Amino acid sequence: MSLSNTPVPSEPPAAEECTVAALAEPAQKVTARWVAGLVLVNVGINAAFFGPINVFIGQQAISIDAPSKEAILSLVTACGAAVSLVANPLSGALSDRTTSRFGRRAPWVLAGAVLATAALVAMSFSAAVALMVLFWCLVQLGANAAYAAITAAVPDRVPVVQRGGVGGLAAMGQTLGILTGAVFGAAVSGNFLVGYWLCAGALLLSVLPYLFHRNDPALPKDAHSSFRLGGFLRGFWISPRRYPDFAWAWLTRFLVNVGNQLTIVYLLFFLRDIIHYADPAAGVLVLTGIYAVMVMVTAVVAGPWSDRVGRRKPFVIGSSATIAMAGAIMAFFPVWPGALAGAAVLGIGFGAYLAVDFALLTQVLPFAVSRGKDMGVINVANSLPQVVAPALALLAVAHGGGYRTLFLTAAVIGLLGAVFVVKIKGVD
Repeated sequence: MSLSNTPVPSEPPAAEECTVAALAEPAQKVTARWVAGLVLVNVGINAAFFGPINVFIGQQAISIDAPSKEAILSLVTACGAAVSLVANPLSGALSDRTTSRFGRRAPWVLAGAVLATAALVAMSFSAAVALMVLFWCLVQLGANAAYAAITAAVPDRVPVVQRGGVGGLAAMGQTLGILTGAVFGAAVSGNFLVGYWLCAGALLLSVLPYLFHRNDPALPKDAHSSFRLGGFLRGFWISPRRYPDFAWAWLTRFLVNVGNQLTIVYLLFFLRDIIHYADPAAGVLVLTGIYAVMVMVTAVVAGPWSDRVGRRKPFVIGSSATIAMAGAIMAFFPVWPGALAGAAVLGIGFGAYLAVDFALLTQVLPFAVSRGKDMGVINVANSLPQVVAPALALLAVAHGGGYRTLFLTAAVIGLLGAVFVVKIKGVD
């Protein structure tokens, strides 16, 4: 099936979709300046997410109660992820209905970034687990509001034939954000207070280029029907029977993200307690750097390649299997060279996956008038693994045989994600 012929179902009234610029199916390619703004927002959001997740929350947990560090990390990240499960689709749905003269998505990008920035600063002063949980939840609330809006901007403004390439560059931005968080972690030498402030500054500055060149048409006030809470809430349920491609795409993304999260969630502790790496934070930086380079290479290659050949599924299947292979390497070679190899393989797989699967997801959205809400529902498949994976990781490490069990579980779950991609019928 040609990408240009992929159907995009719409929700009534169809006439409004043809005449309202904010709701029309995009046909004109986006500019390099707009894409650069999109990439930078992804950099800032992911620095704000993964600097704390990979380094600072763990270091803060050690400073509060070192023997319970794993449980504290799991509690904080799981609670924050639980907030993101609601914040992402809710923010996306509300942005669909936003009629600001600045557009639908830009106000949510700005407000979300400001909230997350303030919460990161507050978290840096937290000396109790309860405060860590509270402020991390606020970080997740704000950053997910911004992420829901910037994600919806892609199907809003990018034509289908350009989405693989844009998805690859967005994946590059996500990876640069993860790498930036790791650089902050290594640079501050255990001073997590400074680390949180660096993440906050990166997030706030990153949204400015997009806001100044947002290409975000305003939504007329009469473009949507009047708000009714019952109908609004029912809209979050997207029937797997009526939209099976959307359901399978959601499930495969969830499984692959669970596998990926299981591989990285205890990375700091794995280096510290199993490999006995002298400087675990620096080790996280090295592994993240290798991972980042491979992600960026494969993302910027695989995304445009899938645009040219007009196919998505073979790339997604192959990249999912590659991600699973990384878990197996970490399981059977728990030494520093094994960790290096696992990071490289994970990056190769995840780069191609992020670029092409994102493009695939935008092609199975059920409703053109609710792209923000539908992409928010998809983004639950990114957030829910942050709830599931820490619990599974704690169970595997504390009660299930240790880190080998953890990494093998990651590999099996990732392979299931690859298998279920074949169930998607509407995209080649």
